[in-house]
Amino acid sequence: MSSSPTDRPPQLRPDELQQWRAAIAEANRYNILCHCKTCGYEWVESAAGAPCRCGSEKVEYISCWQFPDG
Repeated sequence: MSSSPTDRPPQLRPDELQQWRAAIAEANRYNILCHCKTCGYEWVESAAGAPCRCGSEKVEYISCWQFPDG
């Protein structure tokens, strides 16, 4: 089955986009798994972008809410 441009969901209105971004920010609060690719240290943050305690900025950030429980 092929999809056509009319099968795509409509774009979000600005107010809907703002609500969606707020929901993602709330889901990320204390739920970003950080893994330092330099020293291997792992920790949890509220936002991506924090450097490791070793000073490295080679950090992988994974939103924990993306993984189902259990």
